[in-house]
Amino acid sequence: SRSLYGLRQAPRAWFESFVAHVTSLGFAQSKADSSLFMYHRNGETVYLLLYVDDMILSASSTRLLQHVIAWLHDAFVVKDMGQVHHFLGISVRRNREGFFLSQGQYAEEILERAGMKNCKPVATPADTRQKASATDGKLIDDSTSYRSIADALQYLTLTRPDIAYAVQQVCLHMNAPRDVHQTMLKRILRYIKGTIGLGVQLRVATTPTITAYSDADWAGCSDTRRSTSGFCVFLDNSLISWSSKRQTTVLRSSIEAEYRAITNAV
Repeated sequence: SRSLYGLRQAPRAWFESFVAHVTSLGFAQSKADSSLFMYHRNGETVYLLLYVDDMILSASSTRLLQHVIAWLHDAFVVKDMGQVHHFLGISVRRNREGFFLSQGQYAEEILERAGMKNCKPVATPADTRQKASATDGKLIDDSTSYRSIADALQYLTLTRPDIAYAVQQVCLHMNAPRDVHQTMLKRILRYIKGTIGLGVQLRVATTPTITAYSDADWAGCSDTRRSTSGFCVFLDNSLISWSSKRQTTVLRSSIEAEYRAITNAV
């Protein structure tokens, strides 16, 4: 595969080659995520998650895990790094309950990049006042830095559902950020400063029960009068999915906004 490096179609050719090999071994590609592959045979299960040339393997037995690694060795140069500790900026720590996922180091890097490594922490990522309008305040000089930090915070929400709503709000103003929006952004960073150690705890599911919660405001956006939907999904008692997103249409009542939020969650 070395001859592929530097070519424009190299990533696609590599991925197609990988998919062809693992599917020949009995893996099926997930319809929800094309980078996730699943193997089910004789009551045994393997999950393989691929990102470029990094992968995570999880199997129902150590014996099967070693077999899969050997199968991959037949076609690719594979280095077994042992148990996962760090993947794509996410720290994975085993504990008695299961896995604890966090991005503390990444959060520190965001604070340093924003020049707020020594800022004073606050207790909440957003205040309770009315949402800022797109025309409030004055345009800031360094809009590129605003967009860069807001983008970085979006990736941080992979393990920080507590900032999902606040980050969604600052991302609404990335086109022409103003000083009031920058104040909102800095508040999130100050909150992160005091909560570096937070993350998501994944626990062993004793029952395959999925529970979803949804909520919505009504006409919360002062510019478009659109509502904001939010949902979170639990597998047993582990939080596995969440979202905060502005709805695409203007609705005439709070009931309609709530129903739209439920639909989005489902």
